Amino acid sequence: MDVKIEKKKGIRGIKPRQWAYIAAGACAVALVTWLATSDMASTYKVDRAGLNIAEATDGQFDDFVRVDGCVLPISTVQVSPEEGGIVREKVVEEGAKVRKGDVIIRLSNSNLDLQILNAEAELAEKQNILRNTQISMEQDRLNNRTEQAQLALEVTRKHRAYQQQKRLFDEKLIAKEEYLQAKEDYELALRRQKLIEQRLDKDSIFRLSQVDQMEDNLANMQRNVTLIRERKDHLNIVSPIDGELGLLDVELGQNISAGQKIGQINDLSDYKVEAQIDEHYIDRVRAGLDATFERGGQNYNMRVRKVFPEVREGKLRVEFVFTDTHPDNIRAGQTYYLNLQLGQSTEAVLVPRGTFYSSTGGKWIFVLDPDGKKAYRRSIRLGRQNPRHYEVLEGLEPGERVIINGYESYGDAKILTIN
Repeated sequence: MDVKIEKKKGIRGIKPRQWAYIAAGACAVALVTWLATSDMASTYKVDRAGLNIAEATDGQFDDFVRVDGCVLPISTVQVSPEEGGIVREKVVEEGAKVRKGDVIIRLSNSNLDLQILNAEAELAEKQNILRNTQISMEQDRLNNRTEQAQLALEVTRKHRAYQQQKRLFDEKLIAKEEYLQAKEDYELALRRQKLIEQRLDKDSIFRLSQVDQMEDNLANMQRNVTLIRERKDHLNIVSPIDGELGLLDVELGQNISAGQKIGQINDLSDYKVEAQIDEHYIDRVRAGLDATFERGGQNYNMRVRKVFPEVREGKLRVEFVFTDTHPDNIRAGQTYYLNLQLGQSTEAVLVPRGTFYSSTGGKWIFVLDPDGKKAYRRSIRLGRQNPRHYEVLEGLEPGERVIINGYESYGDAKILTIN
């Protein structure tokens, strides 16, 4: 008896052609799903009221940077005593106008007084020693001249005796021995005379040298006493310049040492402005650049005098000076807002400054489509910047509208849908 065999249902029962249809359908579903999810991931809905929309324009780019600077005196001079001591009197208080040479503080120093007395006593002692030495040398000189005179007389006598003995010996009236003794006595007297003359010459040179040395020592001591007396004058601390006493950090009875900074004098003959500039401009800021600021409806011109080499906390310190007049009511400590000109003005495509730069680094921006319902992410390249605009080098055309507020909440969105 024959048994009827039925076809099995399920996966094994699917025909090869049916497998192809199923695979194609699965791919289509996956593609649609991917497109839908991808579009949703790259699209972000935003409210128009929360957007800051600006238009790219074609205009003149002014290459300047705005900085705030503090007014300072053109120079300050440190006040330091040349001689230490105890503060006895404060003649001038902080903020007072002073002239060069005006006494600011008076000090007292008992040790210095004692040094002056000791130096004067030592000088007097040296002067007495020099006088006594000069008297002694003069006495020696007189004794030597007396001895010289005596030797000269002895030579004369010996010579006369020698001449007499020679005549008598020539006439054979005396023995030869007597003649020879007279001759030897005369020659000895001559030698003694020459030796004493040589000794006197050397003694004279030595004494002159000794006197010169002592006079030099005495002159040095006199100068030393003069300098010590001048140190007494230094106990009165005076102003080195005309100006204003800006700081005086001493109290009555305080013991201050030589060279200690106790105050400063501000030179008010002119003023300068010191500003901190972002290190982003370090390669462009240099001495000689011009700057302007407005005060009381009038413009004032300044120039960069010095760019300090060190960068601290991301800031570059720059010093400006006035090139003509300065405001009448200028005061140290005031803040002025300067426009520092970095380069020449040029025609360029401009975009107003916005917080988008902190998110993109100026590498891309959201550009609105013509109907303003969507904004698309676009790569751009920015150049210079000033307090009002960015210079657009590539990626935007005049008339295009862009979003310039911050993009932090948009994530990785490529398209913004604007409600």
